[in-house]
Amino acid sequence: MGTTARNVILLLLVGRISARCYDPSPAFPLPKLDSYRQASKFEDVLAGLKGSLEELTLSAEYDKSSFSVEITSSQGTLWDTHHTARDKNTSRPGAATVDGTSVYRMASVTKAFTTLAIIQQHIARNLSLDDTIDQYLPRLGGEIPWKDITLRTVASQLSGIPREFTQADVINEFSNPLDLGLPPIDEKAEGVPQCDEYYGYDRPCNEDDLFKDLATKKPIWPPKQKSTYSNYNFDLLGLVIEKVSGLSYTEYVKSRILQPLNMTLSSFVKPSDSTAVLPKGGTYWDVDKGIQRPTGGLYSCTSDMSRFLRYVLENYNGLTPQLNWFNPGSYSTTRSSFYGMPWEIFRTDRILSETSRPITFVTKGGSHPGYYSSVIMLPEYDLGITILTAGSRSLKAKIIEAVTVAVVQAAEEVAQSNLKYRYTGEYLSSSKDLNSSLVLAHSDTKSLYIESFVSNSTDVIAAWQNLTGLEENFRVQLVPTLLYRDEQNQQGEIWRGLIVPQNRNTGLVWDDFCLTDEDSDYYARKPLFEMVFWEGQPGSKTVDHVDVSAFRVRLDRKHTEDVSSDEAAHGASLQGAQIGNYGEGDQVLLNH
Repeated sequence: MGTTARNVILLLLVGRISARCYDPSPAFPLPKLDSYRQASKFEDVLAGLKGSLEELTLSAEYDKSSFSVEITSSQGTLWDTHHTARDKNTSRPGAATVDGTSVYRMASVTKAFTTLAIIQQHIARNLSLDDTIDQYLPRLGGEIPWKDITLRTVASQLSGIPREFTQADVINEFSNPLDLGLPPIDEKAEGVPQCDEYYGYDRPCNEDDLFKDLATKKPIWPPKQKSTYSNYNFDLLGLVIEKVSGLSYTEYVKSRILQPLNMTLSSFVKPSDSTAVLPKGGTYWDVDKGIQRPTGGLYSCTSDMSRFLRYVLENYNGLTPQLNWFNPGSYSTTRSSFYGMPWEIFRTDRILSETSRPITFVTKGGSHPGYYSSVIMLPEYDLGITILTAGSRSLKAKIIEAVTVAVVQAAEEVAQSNLKYRYTGEYLSSSKDLNSSLVLAHSDTKSLYIESFVSNSTDVIAAWQNLTGLEENFRVQLVPTLLYRDEQNQQGEIWRGLIVPQNRNTGLVWDDFCLTDEDSDYYARKPLFEMVFWEGQPGSKTVDHVDVSAFRVRLDRKHTEDVSSDEAAHGASLQGAQIGNYGEGDQVLLNH
């Protein structure tokens, strides 16, 4: 290659900084089920977590509390643990011993099923997410601007309508609201609903009650202006499902979601006490939610919820071309919290000490008197967690903190170990006439990065820095696109190299302003630092070749006959005891 041509290539390497104030994500491909099951350190963390949760419940504060926790990947369940309350109702104790088949009230976790039903009807073209809700519910009236509220904004908590229909009214919570300085009222004259909480739960609310009440309500915000939580939203979506499907809401969810996913222990009908988790003194187990079933009426257990989470993890970005189900629809008050459909999304960089890469939790929580539930998905790690509690309100938050921190740190170690073992090393040209080589290295801070890259005797990274005058230190980190050159056979993993400065904090306010830009430079229409990894044999634990697209070269991984200490350590970790071996085979195509 001549000097002029070489200089042209090097000048084209003048790229934009890709990650000015963050560590890129994703940093690794999705860990496989076997990677978790065969990692002894991951198993050790879960064993320690079980001990921590048992110690937590030794407090007398939790004598009346039970809980269930289950962790799954999209391919199968990994781990579960359960605790049975020491102090239970003697006349109505419920399940003798709590396990993965013990049933809790799911409360607002039900909203995820309601939203999936709406998405299914969108896929079936019986509705559009961007239709206004009054097209399907013409009885809607009053001062709320229904003509400006779409099904998407309703499911995303962006409708701006009030929160509650028949809950959280202090007239029902306090024996004498006048003690708060509130005036006496005539409930009938005020139009208070005569159902659900207002009626001692003896009569569930119906459709007429709902529309009558909504006609008296005023909006909290203009539609799409700001997200705010509303249970009304999902009562209305339940009615839309009935309108377009011709089935009752409960029959629809049963036949189109629960049965196809083999969630045989889940229902909107109260199950037998023999499987029920019944907190002492609680009576909410028996409450019929009526028209409010779509917002909080489901009964379920951790084993069934893992089936649901496996389906969601496997399909969240493939349900419909119009939607990635995990993407946020609006931001909440803080910079770390967002609303989705109907997800409550949390991002934090406080868990991993070696990197500034934020971790994303896609969650849905719920609460009924005595029942507190959460499902939590970690798409970067292909993990889903179900946490169900009965009894004390404070228990769930403590379990969430303990479980999520421990699991993320353990999953990160598994993923980084796999990354190092599968990709790092020296890659060489097979031609003796071409002096080209690539060395990929790894650290917990930098993940997978280019340690050196020589193209036709040119040190590419050094030449780039010299020609651009870039004074700050940087690395070229490789990130997986999760795409394949051969999509049909899932072969040829496509990765991108991103320029990441080592020092990214100058102390300025706008240091935190970061936009994703991962496709900025090309050479003759080929992405500059695109790399495509190929296995020698499909299913191999390591890759054997890499195509560096813009440089039009394939490099072969150098193999040595002696196994390195790192490889030996990784191989030893694969000898750990199996964590679990159940739950596979739940990839289900749901009917719409």
